[in-house]
Amino acid sequence: MVSSFLLHIQPAKVHRHSLRASYSLGLGLISLYLFLILIVTGVLLMFYYVPSTDHAYNDMKDLQFVVSAGLVLRNMHRWAAHLMVIFVLLHMCRVFYTGAYKRPREFNWVLGIGLFLLTLGLSFTGYLLPWDQLAFWAITVGTNIASYAPYIGPGLKYLMLGGNVVGQEALIRFYALHVIVLPAFAVLLIAIHLWRVRKDGGLSRPDEAGDTVHQVELSRLPISKTYGLMELARGTTPQVGRNPEDEVFAWPHLIFRELLLFLLVVAAVLFLAVFWNAPLEELANPIHPPNPAKAPWYFLGLQELVSYSAFWGGVVVPGLLITALVLLPYIDHNSKGVGRWFARERFVANTIFTICLVIAIVLTIIGTLFRGPNWSWQDPFKKPPTVTEEQ
Repeated sequence: MVSSFLLHIQPAKVHRHSLRASYSLGLGLISLYLFLILIVTGVLLMFYYVPSTDHAYNDMKDLQFVVSAGLVLRNMHRWAAHLMVIFVLLHMCRVFYTGAYKRPREFNWVLGIGLFLLTLGLSFTGYLLPWDQLAFWAITVGTNIASYAPYIGPGLKYLMLGGNVVGQEALIRFYALHVIVLPAFAVLLIAIHLWRVRKDGGLSRPDEAGDTVHQVELSRLPISKTYGLMELARGTTPQVGRNPEDEVFAWPHLIFRELLLFLLVVAAVLFLAVFWNAPLEELANPIHPPNPAKAPWYFLGLQELVSYSAFWGGVVVPGLLITALVLLPYIDHNSKGVGRWFARERFVANTIFTICLVIAIVLTIIGTLFRGPNWSWQDPFKKPPTVTEEQ
């Protein structure tokens, strides 16, 4: 039954180039497997959690000290969530650096951007659920950043929190978004994303320029029916006319590798869960904010930008970046350099993307390590003063 299911969601044959670990690095599959781990551990955590400000923190304590394997379960969920943010971003970088966003994969690139934003949303909404100081003030900072959006910002913040401050209404809304709404959208987009991978002929390859020429020759043949997203469409798919000698059966060549990678991902997450506990600070206290109060780590670069200009850092810069990424495959019509890492033909595009990526990483590091009380600069390697020293 399992083998039949795997064969159904996989193509009968795959190109040999798709099996090279050095090309895709398995980043897309790792992201998918982390999402599956999050679903399983999340469902189990729901059995022991009540989305109430009176019970949420105590439920976290029970998971740590009362529920059998509860601590490991929560740790797996936490680290898998952080890893998914990282690997979805790395997967997007791989797609960009190999030029795999170009025709005919433009729509799938846009879907990937949507999945990355959903991943951030899933992690952000789950951040509040432990109801400790870290969660409370991270969400407070995050929603304050969202409020800087012109016209819709204050209303968006009120919609997320159900009020002007983080409280019971915010907790129940974040819980509903985290366990129902966003996962449903994620499953839908993942399904379409995987279907489009098959529809577009699998992973991009260096010889796809030759495939394009062959497609022109095939267009002279009588047009047959094929399937679009919502209807029958005229034409042929990229799979038509592939050289059969360059293809191998998905079983066992592809599926065996995928199963092995799944076991490695589960083992890695379990290893992290056993040796490193997810943070849990004291009970959320709206009266005593930490100094500084920081957003979740994946928004710290944004918080650093906002510290210079709320409008430019919180609205203009991220808005322009997302818009540029969405429009990229429809603007870049150069068909050269597809299927190869850091192709010379794409030197300018790769350089610009790398500069933006490095800036984002540097801003995140600054916000994480070099910002202290009142968001002032601090030495991350200097021991903070004790109460006696301060006196």
